[in-house]
Amino acid sequence: MRAPPDELIVQIAKYVVHPPEFSQEAYETARLALYDALGCALYALRYNDCVKRITPLFAVDKGFPIIGTSLIADPINAAFSNGSLIRWLDFNDTWLGKEWGHPSDNLGALLSALEGKSVKELLEAMIKAYEIQGILALSNSFNKIGLDHVILVKIASTAVSTFYLGGDEDAVIRALTNAFADLGPLRIYRHQPNVGPRKSWAAGDACSRALFHAYHALRGEMGYPSVLSTPKWGFEAVLFQGNKLTIERPLKDYVMRHILFKTLFPAEFHAQTAVEAAISLHSKLKIEDIEKIEVETHESAIRIIDKKGPLHNPADRDHCLQYMIAIGLIKGSLDADDYESEVAKDPRIDLLRSIMEVKENSEFSKDYLDPDKRSIANKLTIYLKGVKTPLTNTVEYPIGHRFRRDESLPELFKKFERNLRSRTNMTTQTPDLLNLFHDQKKTEALSISELMALFTPIS
Repeated sequence: MRAPPDELIVQIAKYVVHPPEFSQEAYETARLALYDALGCALYALRYNDCVKRITPLFAVDKGFPIIGTSLIADPINAAFSNGSLIRWLDFNDTWLGKEWGHPSDNLGALLSALEGKSVKELLEAMIKAYEIQGILALSNSFNKIGLDHVILVKIASTAVSTFYLGGDEDAVIRALTNAFADLGPLRIYRHQPNVGPRKSWAAGDACSRALFHAYHALRGEMGYPSVLSTPKWGFEAVLFQGNKLTIERPLKDYVMRHILFKTLFPAEFHAQTAVEAAISLHSKLKIEDIEKIEVETHESAIRIIDKKGPLHNPADRDHCLQYMIAIGLIKGSLDADDYESEVAKDPRIDLLRSIMEVKENSEFSKDYLDPDKRSIANKLTIYLKGVKTPLTNTVEYPIGHRFRRDESLPELFKKFERNLRSRTNMTTQTPDLLNLFHDQKKTEALSISELMALFTPIS
């Protein structure tokens, strides 16, 4: 007799199919997250490395649109392309816990899965996907066992997409068990000496895989009910040394309401406050006068973005804490172009990197995991030649944090406007989209087809 489905999988499926009532704040934040993610996708189209990867391998006569282009693809390949566009520049929203990730990555799958439905339903689907990914991230670390955080995009997108494609609770369970059976991917492409652009399309890959499992569940594909708990062969035995995957709080809309926005610069989120601190010190010093830089940070930042030695490509540079701080100190700003090879040639960058000392501040690490704080603190101490008193700056909460939400919303709108205006072939739609950014009712009343049309160039 087959074992019953694992409790955690049933819990996720019940939440997706029979959700609690979501707050108005969650829907309003989902609207902001939607426009922010779509704007990030538009800006990514400026980079040829991105465009060549999101262009469909095979032509189709009918399909789902790819954001900001006239291209179409079947739903699964469209999920790959749209998920990759949203994620490419590391500028979309973020969530941090024992695991981290970018919940708007799920949009690659959700846009395809909800084709023909309303944006109100899309916002509801986003709240669910954010919650599944984010709550699992709070208490389960996949990076410590070498797996990439996009596994949670695959899990969340599989569950939510299966439901909105017409699946019942049983179908969601079967799809989820197959998604967990995939395991990986590895984090190999995020760490030296193998950092590369796959980290920019890994989320798109997770979205396409999620839709694959969703569609197959709807065709009756069997599930593997005890995929998590089976001794020796199950997910927990193979990867978690027999420890259980856990959910530390009831699934509702906590993650969406507390989501972290990147408003000012495309920096890996553990470095956001460090870059903000560096930019604030830029005008107070001359680069040639710097003797030493101390960086106090939290453990997670040290684990993933503390890098020494050569940086080989933009993907390597945008996950280097020292590189991002150096750019902030040198330029007083940071944008996506600063990770390109032309900027990286500046000899002052590696000079500053060589005199930086990065160390953990245990209080920062503690507050990072505190559910009432969720801070992402960094402190810079800069020693200048011939000056006794160093310059210091500590930033605990980045501007995109919920504690600074009122401060961040004008900047989020400016970011959206800049991203729209980066596409000169979308000037006709730009005024309507800028107005919709602030209008909950009109946004919810749109169909997804109407929304995608607004993000499609008019030839």
